[in-house]
Amino acid sequence: MALMKTWYDVEAAADKFGIKKSVLLFWAAEGLVRSEREDGDVVRVHIDDVRLQVTDMLNEAEEG
Repeated sequence: MALMKTWYDVEAAADKFGIKKSVLLFWAAEGLVRSEREDGDVVRVHIDDVRLQVTDMLNEAEEG
């Protein structure tokens, strides 16, 4: 079984899903996505958590 990359730097995660970096940083600050910090700054996010948030965001857009 191949191992998948689960931690992405913030820029790469934003690019992967076509969302703004500020959205990812907000989710990290709110505890909605796991993040790794260096010197107090979010440097990596857990991509599975990001995927769940993007899915929720899209579902809400479809319903609204």
